[in-house]
Amino acid sequence: MKTNLSMLDILYEDDWFAVINKPANCLSVPGRGPDKQDSILHRAELTFGEAFAIHRLDEATSGLILVAKTHECQKRMYAHFREREVQKEYRALVRGRLMGERGEVRKPLRCDWPNRPRQIVCTDQWSKDSITLWEHLSYENDLTRVRLIPYTGRSHQLRVHMQSLGHGIVGDEFYDALFNNEPRLLLHAYRIEFRHPFTGAWLAFVAPCPF
Repeated sequence: MKTNLSMLDILYEDDWFAVINKPANCLSVPGRGPDKQDSILHRAELTFGEAFAIHRLDEATSGLILVAKTHECQKRMYAHFREREVQKEYRALVRGRLMGERGEVRKPLRCDWPNRPRQIVCTDQWSKDSITLWEHLSYENDLTRVRLIPYTGRSHQLRVHMQSLGHGIVGDEFYDALFNNEPRLLLHAYRIEFRHPFTGAWLAFVAPCPF
């Protein structure tokens, strides 16, 4: 399977890791089967020789993703994420006019097993506490541009939390009630900040929002 390396948009690179701007509708890591091998991690392996996943973005989501070049870097960055020392910010366009300046969504989530990979708000024993902070940025016709900060990092968290407020993210085939075969999900990993796992320097990266 051929891979288009020109699509690997590297924003920063050193001896330990790379910061990549992932396009929408691109896997973070390979899936099952030969037709699911093309991904950011696979392209990084071809580019760097070795590459190791640090975290993931949903296939439909664009924006900043980190890839480690060594196992030790992966291990140290895993610890940063586990201790919630990594700051992340997303941008999205949601349906309708979200009222208010800012707010917090704290609703537990778990997998909707009969409809995987969908997630649902649920309070049973398998659910995990999930917290999202949101801030209104602007109204654009009947849509609202929002800033989203995930305090926790659950699968599909931002998407389900915005749906739970009655404002699904535009282009979300799972959670947007008005989904109309839009070409992409309007959710973008806009900013990421963290302490360098080896030098200790505080680093901040931004990928301009493409919508």
